[in-house]
Amino acid sequence: MDDVFKALADPSRRRLLDRLNERNGQTLQELCAGLDMARQSVSKHLAVLEAARLVNTERRGREKLHFLNAEPINAIADRWMTRYDRARADALTDLKHALEERTMTDKFVYITYIKSTPERTWEAITDPAFTKRYWGLALRSDWQVGSTVSWELDKLTVADGESVVLAAEPPRRLSYSWHSITPEFVAAYGDDHEFLRRASAERRSKVTFDIEPAGDLVKLTVTHDDFDPGSVVLEGVSQGWPSILSSLKTLLETGEPLAVD
Repeated sequence: MDDVFKALADPSRRRLLDRLNERNGQTLQELCAGLDMARQSVSKHLAVLEAARLVNTERRGREKLHFLNAEPINAIADRWMTRYDRARADALTDLKHALEERTMTDKFVYITYIKSTPERTWEAITDPAFTKRYWGLALRSDWQVGSTVSWELDKLTVADGESVVLAAEPPRRLSYSWHSITPEFVAAYGDDHEFLRRASAERRSKVTFDIEPAGDLVKLTVTHDDFDPGSVVLEGVSQGWPSILSSLKTLLETGEPLAVD
């Protein structure tokens, strides 16, 4: 956590985080545009943010894209929330929310580090009893490529035959197509017909879990993509994934899921 606090202490680095918060997935050249800083200075600041895991990078062809990672902020909030008075706790919460909110791009990427093993993490994302504890739904499949994936919630089961496993390489990689937003789902959990109309018209998206060993930790990267431009489903999952994955991390590390009111 010392690295996170030191990284956030510099106003230039906070400004870079703000730029990524406004639009995630920028190149070095894009981040330099409009800043009164030399390219070399921006590179040094990004290196500090990356070392603190506040920024993650991804290669796309010859380009190196930079993504905001809110997980270290979550960790600070989880550790210190109960130790500060309410005003300070609210300030931390506001910072956490500010870093998690982002302008929608064509995909959602979330990276977290978990004190676990690849095998245990794989079990957590594929075992229905496990997913029920931190996600609130039992995710069922035999996890073979081409097999269907069904969602069992308290009020209904979502199984449309087109939500299928796209890739399965235990314990390192899992990808499946996302379920469609059905009328039954909306009837059970809300009555937003405008959302239903727009979501039902979108093409099916996909989610991919990449699990990498990182010393005594696991690096879990969740990528949710293949959305239509201006997707309302993307907006919804971008709000939902951070709390789900924070609960998964807490369950694996403590044996209990994150308590959510």
